[in-house]
Amino acid sequence: MIIGVPKEIKNHEYRVGLTPASVKELTRQGHKVLVERNAALDIGFPDQDYEASGATILTTADAVFEQAKLIVKVKEPQASECKMLSKGQTLFTYLHLAPDPAQAKGLLESGATCIAYETVTGTLSPLPLLAPMSEVAGRMSIQAAAHSLEKAQGGEGVLLSGVAGVPPGNVLVIGGGVVGLNAARIAAGMGAEVIIFDKSLARLRYIDELFSGRIRTQYSTKANIESCLPKADVVIGAVLIPGAAAPKVVTRSDLKLMKAGAVIVDVSIDQGGCFETSKATTHQDPIYCIDGIVHYCVANMPGAVAKTATLALNNATLPFVEVLANKGVKAALTDDPHLLNGLNVHQNQITYKAVAESLGYPYVSADGILDSLP
Repeated sequence: MIIGVPKEIKNHEYRVGLTPASVKELTRQGHKVLVERNAALDIGFPDQDYEASGATILTTADAVFEQAKLIVKVKEPQASECKMLSKGQTLFTYLHLAPDPAQAKGLLESGATCIAYETVTGTLSPLPLLAPMSEVAGRMSIQAAAHSLEKAQGGEGVLLSGVAGVPPGNVLVIGGGVVGLNAARIAAGMGAEVIIFDKSLARLRYIDELFSGRIRTQYSTKANIESCLPKADVVIGAVLIPGAAAPKVVTRSDLKLMKAGAVIVDVSIDQGGCFETSKATTHQDPIYCIDGIVHYCVANMPGAVAKTATLALNNATLPFVEVLANKGVKAALTDDPHLLNGLNVHQNQITYKAVAESLGYPYVSADGILDSLP
């Protein structure tokens, strides 16, 4: 199969779909890999490394999209990239379509087959291709929050760890999944007081046992969250409904309960955000203030630590790329219901129910379109 790896063009996005090591595995199995020039130069993978791994370097994204049957990316395709996709091609990347009607429209019009990392399921991990970036984003959320708390950034001027004689900061983590657990781990490691909210009692018991009570757990209700907001220096939004728009767990009126200069970090922003006042920001301009509360809502947080993030992502995605390339898309999806769960768009149809419902499109079962796959 001909596999294409374009350079990412989202603002301050330096990750890449395939590393030279991943390319070597694919070319060793007889596949042709086309990589756009300087696709990963910024994270220490020059074109020479790709060529040594058997890749062919092309000078433009147009050339990559024109020739490749399988496009492997990291972030959702931008408008110009949607226009380069065509019927018979397969796109394998993060899509996060529910809050993004413009992207959905572009992909539907392209006629391409689009598989979303974030809805591929697994046996050992519920969302194996989302998990590595969730780990990164969860850990980064505390790093971002600590910086945003600084007075020069508009924060209240609190050091999360505290110092001798001065209490540490207070961190609320809403959502106890991979993002929330990693955020809580880093916050607790810094010495902050941490409370984590979730609706799964089993998950709360697991977290309580894992940290031996070092992190407090609370069942997630509106009343419980509101009761903790007045003391919070940082609130991390880590809520996920796979494929669907994130529910709003903190409203604008709730901001009045918080201290001036407190920080919100919305890690759910890729799915529309779980705070009512969230709007996507970039690494170039990451924060803004509403009602005295600092908001950090960068939609591609792991892009800031692009080398670590790329290596972690490739560890998870490469086996799926190999299956798609070795079997072909139709056989790969037919044989693996977990990979089939990643199918979001196929030939002008939405094939993931939560996405269809969020965007108001008709839903077509992925099982029902297997015969028409390329």
